[in-house]
Amino acid sequence: MRRIVVYTITSLDGSVDDPNRLFPAEVDPDQPQPPTFDDELVARETALIERQDAVLLGRHMYDEWSRYWPTSDVQPFAGFINGVKKFVVTSTPLTTSSTDAWGDAEVVSGQLTDIVRDLKALPGKDIGVHGSIELAQSLIAEGLVDELHLAVAPVVDPEGRRLFERATDLQRLALVSATPTPSGALWLVYRPRDADPASR
Repeated sequence: MRRIVVYTITSLDGSVDDPNRLFPAEVDPDQPQPPTFDDELVARETALIERQDAVLLGRHMYDEWSRYWPTSDVQPFAGFINGVKKFVVTSTPLTTSSTDAWGDAEVVSGQLTDIVRDLKALPGKDIGVHGSIELAQSLIAEGLVDELHLAVAPVVDPEGRRLFERATDLQRLALVSATPTPSGALWLVYRPRDADPASR
């Protein structure tokens, strides 16, 4: 069965709102862009997206990214996100111009548990959640995440939302791997402790 895999960039204290504050890019800081990663972080991200053939996006993230990524040459993520199947959680139709410009996108609506159940029942590889912080927070709170990847910057940032702020119940996770990188970051991978061993 397919898995829901959440990936996010975070500070040591859990801030996930502004990747450019965590891994500053060496270009104009006033322009939107992904952060500059060291080689190990790039390798980890590449391996992650190679295991995915679909993404689940919140509507705000879809609208923002559909304006930015089609003209971006930042690899490997640009090639991935521009070509991958996109499921957009929203109750309103996508605009024709954005869907034409950004490839294969489909609206999914209803209860999040039902959306996840139906998507995981389809054939295919992992379904990624990139950005879309409110969506990721809700998936985590409802126990719908099969694997969690955190690119942890060596930064403390008091600003912004926290990834786990919607979780109200205790959730026990199993550490799959912890990889230090040359820039002082960590790539952490967790799964629910009671996950089916066959999904590993």
